[in-house]
Formats: sequence, C-alpha cells, structure tokens
Amino acid sequence: MVTAAGGAKVRALHSQRAARASRLERRRYHWSMGLLSLCLVGIALLHVWLRLQVVGMGYTLSSTSKLQGRLEQERRELTVELATLTSPDRLEAMARKRLGLVAPQKGQVIVLP
Repeated sequence: MVTAAGGAKVRALHSQRAARASRLERRRYHWSMGLLSLCLVGIALLHVWLRLQVVGMGYTLSSTSKLQGRLEQERRELTVELATLTSPDRLEAMARKRLGLVAPQKGQVIVLP
C-alpha cells in the first residue's frame, strides 16, 4: 500500500516529468518554428537575388543588342567603302592621275607561258 507521503512523492515526480516533457515540447516547437522562419527568409532572399540577376541580365542583353546593331551598321558601311576604294575604275583613274600611267601600247604586253 502507498502511504500519503509516498503518494505525494509519486504525484510530484509525475508532475516534474510532465513539466519537463512540456518544456521539451515547447523547446522543440520554438526550434522548429525558428528553423522554418529561417528557411522562409532564406527562400525570400534567394528569390530577390534571382530577380536582381534576371533584371541585370536584361540590361546586359539590351546593351549588347544595341552594340551588335551598331557594329553591323559599321560593317555594312565599311564593306561599301572597301568596294568603292577597290573598284577597278577608281584604281585605274588613280593610277593615271597620281602615277601618270597609261594603257599599254601594242607589243608592250608579253604573255608568259
């Protein structure tokens, strides 16, 4: 048989165990909520960082596209200029004017085998 003093000790022991279990549950709950909050903040920061990267790449792509357009236009202009400067008519006119060259006479041209 359990005496009144012994029963009080058992009840106190059970009460202490229940209080300890309650504290452990609350501690686990707080740790899990803290960890969950930390994960959510990390995900939010990752999302913001990725959005900034997308915007930055958009600006880079836009400026690169503009540069490509300018370079293609410059290439077209230089191609026209090259064709103009190397045209046979222009070269012949420059040879006659600057160097004083004339068309060869009959017999001045020798064809080599």
